[in-house]
Amino acid sequence: MANKHTIILMQTSQNRSTRTFMDYESISQAMDGICALYERKLKELNPAIREITYDISDLYNFIDGLADMSALVYDHSIQAYLPYDRQWIKQKTLQHLKKLASQR
Repeated sequence: MANKHTIILMQTSQNRSTRTFMDYESISQAMDGICALYERKLKELNPAIREITYDISDLYNFIDGLADMSALVYDHSIQAYLPYDRQWIKQKTLQHLKKLASQR
């Protein structure tokens, strides 16, 4: 997941005005960004809880609960962005979190 510029496209509800994007220098940073987005949402929903924990199925439910989410990843060999779907994002977040856990 080396330095491949990654753009996360998302729409939080059926309202088209909730469309937004986040861009990152790498796939790994993008997965961190998605986790951080979910963690902010959890803190917003549970302001009294100091330490919030979640598992991968909770994160998947968050991703699936969005109206839309996809990724565009820059491929240097063809000098273009390749599109990836929500399922790919879920797989990459799991790989990313496993890698982080193994480093602890």
